[in-house]
Amino acid sequence: MFIDFPEVSGVISLSAETIKLPEVRRVRQLFCNDSIENIEAHLEERLRRQLAGGPSLRGRRICITAGSRGIPHFPLILRTVCRCLKELGAEPFIIPAMGSHGGATAEGQKQILTDYGITEEAMGAPVCSSMEVVQYGILPDGTPLYCDRLAAQADGIVLMNKVKPHTDFRGPHESGLAKMIAIGIAKHKGATAFHAIGFRRFAEMIPAAAEIFLKTFPVVCGIGIVQNAYDEISELEVAGKDGIMDLDRRLLEHARASMARFKFQETDVLVIDEIGKEISGYGQDPNVTGRANGRAPGFSEIFKADRMFIRGLTAGTHHNGAGLAEADVTTRACLRQVDFGPTWTNLITSGVIEGCKIPMYADNDLEALKLTIACCCNKDPETLRLVRIRNTMALHEIEVSRGLYEAIKDDPEIQPVSDYYSLPFDAAGNLPVFG
Repeated sequence: MFIDFPEVSGVISLSAETIKLPEVRRVRQLFCNDSIENIEAHLEERLRRQLAGGPSLRGRRICITAGSRGIPHFPLILRTVCRCLKELGAEPFIIPAMGSHGGATAEGQKQILTDYGITEEAMGAPVCSSMEVVQYGILPDGTPLYCDRLAAQADGIVLMNKVKPHTDFRGPHESGLAKMIAIGIAKHKGATAFHAIGFRRFAEMIPAAAEIFLKTFPVVCGIGIVQNAYDEISELEVAGKDGIMDLDRRLLEHARASMARFKFQETDVLVIDEIGKEISGYGQDPNVTGRANGRAPGFSEIFKADRMFIRGLTAGTHHNGAGLAEADVTTRACLRQVDFGPTWTNLITSGVIEGCKIPMYADNDLEALKLTIACCCNKDPETLRLVRIRNTMALHEIEVSRGLYEAIKDDPEIQPVSDYYSLPFDAAGNLPVFG
């Protein structure tokens, strides 16, 4: 469901015609860049070590979970897992394990994996997508627990997922292997049932669901992945069934410490060029921006932007505009990119429908930025603190205004990359993607 939003230029000009834009300069933020050089060899060694002493996998159909989050070298990782299992005589297959993403359809979820390069031909193993589930348990409060039917019927399950801080709650297990169990592999029906609990209880209920799952199904192992601030893999570890929860907890601590964030705590204007589901579950990561769906507690102290302007969506988000509601201003072009059917399905499933709201918009980037500045507290181009980023995973090089640079220039982890320049708007009043 796409909406053709009307032009609004006559309205915007009244508010923004006197606004002058600040010059900006490119700066580099320095983060720890530890990463794994040989992903294939690293993973193969850990898989072989973990599986060597276990029961024979010969002739057993093994299900491997693949989520919707963007992961560096994702096809290589999955292909390596498939190859190692086949060498042990197993018959691996891959399932999309992504809750309600992909429009909550089997075809939509398989297409997400296809766009990542995860196909039967590339993996050397079938990619099987279904939204059918089986109920395997129930939580003490009566919440039913579901598992993908294909996974439930397999002879073994390999749980694999990126581990990172969640966008809506805090706890010892957030986005990772335990959440893959509670929500990802539960498909749309299970994700909807679990989200009815409410995010405030996720920290308690996600591990409870995971423990029941691990007692019920023949889990072969868990594979946890952590990315560093430069979008490279810094942790890639394998644990047996009994060690999965401890691995999930430990990797979350690593992920929280290694993720990219701003080296400053507040700004007047934050400009984000693109948001998307492969970047964060909420399009833009509240662990960076401080803006979570429904203003969830525990995020606003991370970072504060007086006003936020979101310019567009990534191609990889498949028109899912989750997270756009946190913008104060966007553009008509950005709103016309949103497919509100899958977006609302995703947000309704989460139970926090504040994320379905539509922000104020302008007809192009120039008018939108002027409107954003016009509606913030500081409008002086010499002192205005403005920061522009491509997305919340790309924070090593950013654009900052003179007012912000003067406030952060003494930080040894901030390095200037260019002199000051005017933002490069084209004749239509739009900016190229920052990069």
